[in-house]
Amino acid sequence: MNLKKIHHIAIIVSDYERSKKFYTETLGFKILRENFRQDRGDHKLDLELDGCELEIFSGKNNPKRANYPEACGLRHLAFYVEDLDVVIKELNQKGIRTESVRVDEFTGKRMTFFSDPDGLPLELHE
Repeated sequence: MNLKKIHHIAIIVSDYERSKKFYTETLGFKILRENFRQDRGDHKLDLELDGCELEIFSGKNNPKRANYPEACGLRHLAFYVEDLDVVIKELNQKGIRTESVRVDEFTGKRMTFFSDPDGLPLELHE
């Protein structure tokens, strides 16, 4: 097997427009493609951030995500940042609450968490 890298991650959102705005305007993802899938009655939004793609699907009647206690499945998305304090300040100025900064016990790197509009945990890792 000759896997090269992760091509994309896909998430289902409850409010397409709210999530589109969050991921593009707040987090800075670039829109690659935006399509309405008539046969399914939903939107599919392909985003890109530094070569990594994120697919956003608008959900209909999907069950809520179980966050705490954590359920099996996707745990969180993590973003590398060069200056954690600067990014935390930017998020807080946009009204997005972040958790206290902690240090990864294995790497010694600083990190924090915040959530997307549907409560998906997002990590900032320095």
